[in-house]
Amino acid sequence: MAQVMVRNGEKEFAMDVKSFHHVAYRCKDAKETADFYTNIVGLPYTMAVAEDKQPTTGEDDPYMHIFFQLEDGSFLAFFELPGADPMGRDENTPEWVQHIAFNVGDIATLNKKKAQLEANGIEYLGPTDHTICQSIYFFDPNGHRLEYLVDTTNDKMTKDLADAAKPMLEEWTATKRAPRHADWVHKNSNN
Repeated sequence: MAQVMVRNGEKEFAMDVKSFHHVAYRCKDAKETADFYTNIVGLPYTMAVAEDKQPTTGEDDPYMHIFFQLEDGSFLAFFELPGADPMGRDENTPEWVQHIAFNVGDIATLNKKKAQLEANGIEYLGPTDHTICQSIYFFDPNGHRLEYLVDTTNDKMTKDLADAAKPMLEEWTATKRAPRHADWVHKNSNN
């Protein structure tokens, strides 16, 4: 397989990391989580691993590790940890920051997913126009924020954002104030 090279400003990167295999989060109840991600989100529940001892530390710590496959072959995974303290969230981080975003492909599918949330009595925000995507936000039974989105970027937007990335980071690092290099992104926000 040929190695992919990506240019970021003046530097070229060899892409040794090919994709996510999985991203893992904690859940309150594996069955409730499996039902939600299968029936609401529409991801197939494809794999589970369970142990009574944690394999990297050897500690007695039973867990159930469940996996849901995405179209690209990657997985979203969850751990139920019955011996651990009750699940919480980082109270110092706003709940909108940490989230899982699913690209649903097109506006028709976004509207279908919105109707499905409504039909199941699940509260949501949106759609929100971020210029580079259209998004709907909601929470899973574990309190994880989820986002359905449609990517609406074009080649010019992608190039403009790439060109602004380095100067934006430099300005942010110096000032801790929002640089205006890409303020066009949220010009259409409606939330």
